[in-house]
Amino acid sequence: MSFVGRGDHDSIYGHNKTTYKNLKRGDLIEFHRGVYSHWAVYIGEELVVHLAGDDNDGLNGKIRPEHMFSISGKTFNKAKVCVDNIWKVVLDSKMYINNTKDSKISPLHPDEIVNNALAKIGEVGYSIVTKNCEHFAKWCRYGVEKSDQVDNVLTGVSIGIAGAAVLGIVSAITKYWSPNKAQTENDEEDD
Repeated sequence: MSFVGRGDHDSIYGHNKTTYKNLKRGDLIEFHRGVYSHWAVYIGEELVVHLAGDDNDGLNGKIRPEHMFSISGKTFNKAKVCVDNIWKVVLDSKMYINNTKDSKISPLHPDEIVNNALAKIGEVGYSIVTKNCEHFAKWCRYGVEKSDQVDNVLTGVSIGIAGAAVLGIVSAITKYWSPNKAQTENDEEDD
C-alpha cells in the first residue's frame, strides 16, 4: 500500500465519501492508482463487482511484474470477477464515477448492468490488451468491451513508431541526396 500523509488521507476520504453518496446502481467507478486506473461496477449497498488479480494483484495498486504484460493478447488465468466492499477496493485511491461513454454509447438499464456483472462472478481470465478490468466494467454497462487506457497506450505507441519511421526516412533521404563531404571539399580545392 502506498503511504499518504494524514492531510492527503483526509482529503481523499472526503472526496470518496462525496463520490459514494452520488453513486447509483450500474455506475462505473474508476479508482485512480497512479499509472493506471482500476474499474468496477457499483451494484448497491457498498458493493462493487470487478475483475481483480489473484493474490490481490493490482487491487492495492501494486502489480506483480509478471502480470504487467500479456503475449499477443493471450488470456491468462490470473484474475477473476468478484464482489467486494467498495471501501476494500478504494484503499487510498481517489474514486470517480465514470460514465463518460454514455454520450456516445447508450447505457443498458441499471438492472441489466448489475445482472451482467453478477453473471460473470467467478469467471477467470485476464489480458492487459483485451480483457482487463476496464473492458469488463464497460461490457457490463454498454455491452461493449472497451478500454480507453489500452487504446491510448496503443495510439501513443503507434504514433511513436510512425514518428520514428518518418525520421528514419527523412534521415536516409537527407544522407542520400546531400553532397558527399569529401566531394565537396575536393570541389572547393579545385576552385
